[in-house]
Amino acid sequence: GFLQPVGLVVSPTALKNAQARVARQVTREQETLLRHTHEAIDENRNVKRRLNRFAEFAKEFWGWEDADLATPPDTLSTALQEYGEILRPSFAVPGAKGEAAWQLLIQELPASIAMDQGGQTADERSWQATPQARFERLLRDTSVPIGLLIHPDAIRLVFAPRGETAGHLTFPVHAMCETAGRPIVAALHLLLDAQRLFALPKEQRLPAILQASRKYQNEVSIQLAGQVLRALNELCRGFNDANRATKGELLARTLHEAPEDVYGGLLTTLMRLVFLLYAEDRNLMASDETYQRCYALIGLHDKLREDAAAYPDTMDQRFGAWAQLLTLSRLVHDGGGHGHWRLPARRGRLFDPDCYPFLEGREYRSRRGRDEKIVPPKVSDGVLYRVLEDLLYLDGERISYRALDVEQIGSVYEAMMGFEVKQAEGPNIGFKPDHVVVNLRTLLEQPPGDRKKWLKENGGWEPAEKAAQALKVADSTDAILGALNTRVSPLYSDRERGTLAIAPGDMFLQPTEERRRSGSHYTPRSLTEPIVRTTLDPVLQQWGENPTPEQILDLKVCDPAMGSGAFLVEACRYLGDALVKAWAAHKTTPDIPADQDPLLHARRIIAQRCLYGVDKNPFAVDLAKLSLWLATFAKDHPLTFLDHSFRNGDSLVGLGFNQIVDALGDGSTLFRPLAEARVKRAIEARRSILNSVEDTPYDLLETKFELARQSVGTLRDLGDAIVAAFFLEEKTKDRARRRSELADAFDSEKFEVVADAVYALRTKCRLIPFHWQTEFPEVFENGGFDSMVGN
Repeated sequence: GFLQPVGLVVSPTALKNAQARVARQVTREQETLLRHTHEAIDENRNVKRRLNRFAEFAKEFWGWEDADLATPPDTLSTALQEYGEILRPSFAVPGAKGEAAWQLLIQELPASIAMDQGGQTADERSWQATPQARFERLLRDTSVPIGLLIHPDAIRLVFAPRGETAGHLTFPVHAMCETAGRPIVAALHLLLDAQRLFALPKEQRLPAILQASRKYQNEVSIQLAGQVLRALNELCRGFNDANRATKGELLARTLHEAPEDVYGGLLTTLMRLVFLLYAEDRNLMASDETYQRCYALIGLHDKLREDAAAYPDTMDQRFGAWAQLLTLSRLVHDGGGHGHWRLPARRGRLFDPDCYPFLEGREYRSRRGRDEKIVPPKVSDGVLYRVLEDLLYLDGERISYRALDVEQIGSVYEAMMGFEVKQAEGPNIGFKPDHVVVNLRTLLEQPPGDRKKWLKENGGWEPAEKAAQALKVADSTDAILGALNTRVSPLYSDRERGTLAIAPGDMFLQPTEERRRSGSHYTPRSLTEPIVRTTLDPVLQQWGENPTPEQILDLKVCDPAMGSGAFLVEACRYLGDALVKAWAAHKTTPDIPADQDPLLHARRIIAQRCLYGVDKNPFAVDLAKLSLWLATFAKDHPLTFLDHSFRNGDSLVGLGFNQIVDALGDGSTLFRPLAEARVKRAIEARRSILNSVEDTPYDLLETKFELARQSVGTLRDLGDAIVAAFFLEEKTKDRARRRSELADAFDSEKFEVVADAVYALRTKCRLIPFHWQTEFPEVFENGGFDSMVGN
């Protein structure tokens, strides 16, 4: 709690396993630190203590020897050819016996250069990145992942393994010189003293602890995924109660018209929560006391925790937290503030109150009125408290969203893809391993000898012999539940509340056949980085050592089955780095907004202009957008506009432009000029989105995107209908008949056949075709994508 790491450096579990314990008494160490510091006045005229000569401090404080601060050889430098400079460390610490040749690199900075401020180099031709970014580059290029960035005001431990996200932990000198800072002194001594670097067993040394921390973090992602799924079920139960409180009026129309919207609304709520937790952990929301006290999600959780301790028996009869969450969601979407603090309007679908009106207690497909009074659903404080507990704590330890990679957050939420909302017709319960919900009454009605087989076919698992015998003789639903109790899914059991059976009429989440058949697969950054680099390196090399910014921004990179967007996030990083280098090499760096550095600004432009993705799961599209939004989050700007390039559809099912037009037979002669004109109009609208500047109003971008969609709407519908003619029939003759009927109807300007065919395609075949040339016309006007990346 004394230090706030940026990214993952070292985890408590890794320290515990390495038997690394922070000393309680560090008086001698603090006295040593004080001898190597002096008082100075900073730019704000505050007196603070600063570190003197680092080398002498390291020898006395950590017990290092002269040989441990070696002069780095040329092999530990990296040439930045695009900037005409070479990065070199100040010192290099050799590895322990039997280890790598070099254990860590050290870079000293003068007091006049801040660790996290760019543009401080006198030579404008040099790389104007922050010292932190320059040091990370040096560590990665030399394959020495551990480093110390030394400033008179702070000592920073940096861990930047190649192909993974860097993390750093900063030890402020002035704080360590105060009595309250002794635990920080103890931690600094614990991690870097001579024993930890050279003498202890290999698994207890610093490199092993840092690597184990990364491994543990991956396990955290897996465990957190299970908890998030539990939170989703908890939220579903909360809305069951809220719906019951309105005698079914809250969700009646939504469940009848679009039950998938209920699932979408619950999933979106959790995505909103993780977005806010990530942003608040990284200090990207307002730091004003009013926001922290009245709006912040962390503050809301703290209040609920206090209430749960004081009133544990009435948390499910208390209401108010849900209304605060809705208020915060609207504040993020619309922007606003109080006094001197302001939040920008983020816009985008994630926080749009009109996407899922039932979350606010409004009618299906209703639009909010400016002064409309909202009566929020009666989702209890207990429900929201349990949801936040699942998102914030793992085995009693607070989860740091600062330390989670965007890809790891995506992997957590991929676990929730592929469910649908159902309503129970009888007493139901879910079973491991796939959380498939089974109607206990229907199971009871099966002949005793067939129950085992029925359970395997409908529940996806086969009971063991003892359970099968108990199942066979069961004469009530309670007896069936008792026979199968050991296989009840953890989503439907609770230590405090027992088995959470689903009552008749209640909603529940059922995994779809697609999820049970294929599932989704998370790809960690240690794999996405080399794959993206191997794919895109040759693309940039075709233009030589210094491609221009225009050449980079003209690239089109696509993931045709993007899932949570891990490959696109990595492509965004890769091309963002390349764009910053190109700006420097060609002296064309644009004006950078105050809330961004050059790299973040470059990534925001790359995300909007160069990246494309498709997925047949509409909620995966939302998740991929969330991943890119987290990777390109700017404190004072809207979310990056991605609707035009992140699309929902089946990448393998669709038609080209000529296939659609030629399907009309004789009518194609008249239709082709019209279709070409419409496509050209769509290209113009989409190009204006791609080339829009940072401060273009979000509403204007949405209007241009809708214009592009409407321009090719008839072409898209016709393509869908032609695909429907294929999938709704099995014989060639019947398919030809349907297409002939379609052509005749279209030629005579009767669109009933088209509408019927499209409806049948989506309801019977459960297909959403994706016509690439129609959806991304500006890409195929220039011959297609430059690269495809993905898993």
